[in-house]
Amino acid sequence: MQRYYFDHNATTPVAPEVLEAMLPVMTEVYGNASSIHHFGQAARQKLDAARKQVAAMLGAEPQEIVFTSGGTEADNLAIFGVTSGATGHVVTTTFEHPAVLAAAAQMDHTLVPVDGRGMIDPDQIRAALRPNTKLISVMHANNEVGTIQPIREIARIAAEAGVALHSDGVQAVGKIPVSVADLGVALYAISGHKIGAPKGVGALYVRKGTSLKPMMYGGRHERERRAGTENVAGAVALGRAAEWIAAHGDAENRRQGVLRDRLEQNILDRIPDTRVNGAGAPRVANTTNIRFEGIDSDALLIALDLKGFAVSSGAACSSGAPEPSHVLLAMGLSRLEARSSIRFSLGRSNTIEQVDALVEALVDSVIHLRKLAPAYA
Repeated sequence: MQRYYFDHNATTPVAPEVLEAMLPVMTEVYGNASSIHHFGQAARQKLDAARKQVAAMLGAEPQEIVFTSGGTEADNLAIFGVTSGATGHVVTTTFEHPAVLAAAAQMDHTLVPVDGRGMIDPDQIRAALRPNTKLISVMHANNEVGTIQPIREIARIAAEAGVALHSDGVQAVGKIPVSVADLGVALYAISGHKIGAPKGVGALYVRKGTSLKPMMYGGRHERERRAGTENVAGAVALGRAAEWIAAHGDAENRRQGVLRDRLEQNILDRIPDTRVNGAGAPRVANTTNIRFEGIDSDALLIALDLKGFAVSSGAACSSGAPEPSHVLLAMGLSRLEARSSIRFSLGRSNTIEQVDALVEALVDSVIHLRKLAPAYA
């Protein structure tokens, strides 16, 4: 059976050019990048080149890039590094990834709500500030519905208050153009496996002059901001992924946007009682989250998987949780509505033919499941 992947917001396949760049480093450039001999300096050169590539994608300086093990570590380093543990007040939103929400929950924090489209009102961020607020954390693009937040406006509020702004850019980078200088953020987190690099590598942009206390202690790696021998192969992979995005990202995002719109419109046209969660808000081009009235999302996920289609009911980090999506609940959906919603996230591998096949599978599956759902009838 042919299988098609529509869950790229959970993780992406390793891109061919990334694998090509990474493999020689794993087999030939095995030195420790902190060693002064030939093998160590060869690794250092690869690490420095990768740092430049990531910085170029973000419009940053190489020395402002800290390599991490992924987006979760980058978010945690930003939050705990700026607040110095549990001593500072953090303003964040009800809409964030668990990597931010769980970190903020360890200290004094305020959660700002989103509206029914999944958008933040910057004035509510301003109203939540306190004299002891040390950090504002607002994600750039949401992982479940794809809405893009007004980071520039929030950055102006942060600057006026003298508060650092962190943004989780894991689902934004590679999908929309990102210039950290233009956004005005002090910290910006990214993850390799969302953009064609392997799992286990990410990065945190730290604007020059931003005070950041490390979470881990040991050697003086990453300008004393993240101890531990660097994952050179992972950094090279992330750098190559960043280089591809800088060269081809805009065109690929336009292509995926056409496919996403085709998928979305065909579902709305052919399946009654469907709604797009986040409709009317600015969204990244590859993501749509659709509510199918009368359908349990887990049942639809299984039905589609049996037909060869991989989709999602929310964040992969929360899969298996008995609770409905906190993102959709934050937008005002009922628990039943949230449990009836499916996320489709496209990537480089998807084609028009795959999109059309997915629509047919959805039509068949929804018709069948609604016949079995007394609540829908």
